[in-house]
Amino acid sequence: MFTLAQLTSFVAVAEELHFTRAAERLQMTQPPLSRQIQLLEHDLGVRLLDRTNRSVRLTPAGRTFLNEARHILRQSEHAALAVRQVSTGEAGAIAIGFTAAGAYSALGTLLDAARSAMPGVEVVLREMVTRDQLEAITEGSLDLGMIRPANTGPDLETRSAGREGLLAALPNSHPLAAREGDLRVADFHGEEVLMYSPVEARYFHELLVSIFRAAQVVPVFTQYLSQVHSLLAMVNASWGIALVPEAAAQMRFGGITFKPLSLAEPEPVELNLVWRRTNDNPALGALLRHL
Repeated sequence: MFTLAQLTSFVAVAEELHFTRAAERLQMTQPPLSRQIQLLEHDLGVRLLDRTNRSVRLTPAGRTFLNEARHILRQSEHAALAVRQVSTGEAGAIAIGFTAAGAYSALGTLLDAARSAMPGVEVVLREMVTRDQLEAITEGSLDLGMIRPANTGPDLETRSAGREGLLAALPNSHPLAAREGDLRVADFHGEEVLMYSPVEARYFHELLVSIFRAAQVVPVFTQYLSQVHSLLAMVNASWGIALVPEAAAQMRFGGITFKPLSLAEPEPVELNLVWRRTNDNPALGALLRHL
């Protein structure tokens, strides 16, 4: 079977119609160039060039094969480029997980970075709670996660993706919604509060429990939900009040008033990037370097 070197030699001779000029173009001497053409014609079983002492002409078979040879060479160049781009993280795909609340804070910044660093890389987004992201990263179906702080294990790497404060989300008709200034944790004592699930939303559940316990405040937890947008839907329906990350205020509900919450730690809500240390996806490495 013919080689790429034989095709390159043939195309040069076919375009120059002169062996000496074709050899100069390929930066080689004429005898090995002639040998490449002979081997190609032998492999194909046809004559591609009519040669005389004065001229070189393409045979009908040679004219047909020239188009095919050019196409094969272009495809080989494209294949080599694609492989190089994948190896450097300029092409390929990267799967990124994110929490519902994270979509309103750091996700946009992360996607802007991915678009800037790797315009040729396909980004696959998957909305998942922290626990499910960690499982997917460990098993290899997810490259990068945006999670709340959790026990990650020795095979995972983490990096901070930012912090933010908490807001009180209140029905517009609630007395606290009309109060001037920031609210205090003590204002929630005895109030009906929509709480995060201790399983699906463990991070937020434990964060709020610690905040209420430190202030010796005892709310009345009416429902346990896993997603921020679900809590806000319940607040909008006047089923209680909730504490949500600041970024959640971007979710516009006509029946909700958002109020700042005064805390000893003004930005207690953390968001981390996490990935498997042994992940060999070049796109992941390129994105992390850019970040």
